[in-house]
Amino acid sequence: MTSVLKRVLAAGVFAAGLISVAASAQATQYPLEIQNCGRTITFDHAPERVVSLGQSNTEILYLLGLSSSVVGTAVWFDPVMAQFADANAKIPRLADNDPSFESVVGQRPDMVTTQFQWHVGPSGIVGTTAQFDELGIPVYTAPADCVGKDNSTGGDGTRIDAFSMDRIYQSITDLSRIFDVEDRGTKLIADLKQREQAARQDVAGLAHNDVSAVFWFSSSELHADPYVGGQKGAPGYISSVLGIKNVIQSDDEWPTVGWETIARADPDIIVIAKMDRRRFPADDWELKMNFLKTDPVASQMKAVKNGHVVVMEVLAMDPTIRTIDGIEQLAKAIKSFGLDK
Repeated sequence: MTSVLKRVLAAGVFAAGLISVAASAQATQYPLEIQNCGRTITFDHAPERVVSLGQSNTEILYLLGLSSSVVGTAVWFDPVMAQFADANAKIPRLADNDPSFESVVGQRPDMVTTQFQWHVGPSGIVGTTAQFDELGIPVYTAPADCVGKDNSTGGDGTRIDAFSMDRIYQSITDLSRIFDVEDRGTKLIADLKQREQAARQDVAGLAHNDVSAVFWFSSSELHADPYVGGQKGAPGYISSVLGIKNVIQSDDEWPTVGWETIARADPDIIVIAKMDRRRFPADDWELKMNFLKTDPVASQMKAVKNGHVVVMEVLAMDPTIRTIDGIEQLAKAIKSFGLDK
């Protein structure tokens, strides 16, 4: 059988699966109860006015064709997905980072979504779930930030269980049910799973090469200990999918680790985050790159000497719908570096 024919047949099977699953999707029956982060939230109808706090949740809503229901957004790291630039420009941005409670409720939402519990949660800085409950506004929290994770430890929390894309698929499933668009959710999940599988296959032999990496998010000061990806967050998941070792073994989401410790591990690849946010100087990826080339410790690492530094959109390094982008990008970089041979 030719490779072309195999691809045609595989595409046909995949498409047939989509049709079969989509056909089985049933209309949402209201009132709908959703179990979310240890709470039960109830919807009497599909929400019509949603405030979305967190870029991943916002982009999931857009991908489900629900931009017309979004009346406010906040917490942005990167530009919105290109295909949604026009729609997003028409929606009020309440804040780049943390909006006020008043600005959120001022949009008269009948639902709030939050990507992080530290924005809206038991003690959220924007507001608590109890405050929104008092106003009759259901809050949906991304399972990636609460399932198998302890957010009471401070900072960005500690992972009890390793993150997987199943948490993102749960968000897609939940939101598609809440808005009665389950067929769209099913198709979106199938596409993401297919992309992940293709990336796995691209570097299928890599696990035998003992390749390692570190993921640098940012630093409070450029020469301070960097925030790097822990073993159970999205960087750990990306590493496990591609068969590489994340040299950071902490269960914290973004622990601070000294450059001397990282240099001793001497990873084959350094992944640095690129973002629009400028909370810290090291949010600027070009400053990160210059640091790696000029710091007396970091510059001696083999990844820097070999030019094996990958600039990755920050959302791809976070537990978001863009984690798949990160898997694809790193798989491509591994091949270009010749580390898969």
